[in-house]
Amino acid sequence: QVELVESGGGLVQAGGSLRLSCVASGTFFTIKDWFWYRQAPGNEREFVASINTRGAYTNYADSVKGRFTISRDIAKHTVYLEMNSLDPAANDVYYCNPVKVATAEGVNDYWGQGTQVSVSS
Repeated sequence: QVELVESGGGLVQAGGSLRLSCVASGTFFTIKDWFWYRQAPGNEREFVASINTRGAYTNYADSVKGRFTISRDIAKHTVYLEMNSLDPAANDVYYCNPVKVATAEGVNDYWGQGTQVSVSS
């Protein structure tokens, strides 16, 4: 069983910053890649950023390039999303998504519970 706990969301003024964290715990061997997605009410979940196994490769949605940074701490089974220069367009629930998590039962993807980010103008 893999459990994910997200934190770091909240209310911030436009131009401000937040740092999201997602910690994986439980019984698993490895996590291949991590993704962050976000979703506004009534909209589809959209890709924000991803990072590969050892953190050597990252990818970002065009809308966040240059402002958001994804990183991971392999030893702590944690992924971070540093968000700078936030604007109201970032008002969403953010979800972490560890991909290809290897457990004794097999390989699966998981989703965090989501953390709300609210940006006031």
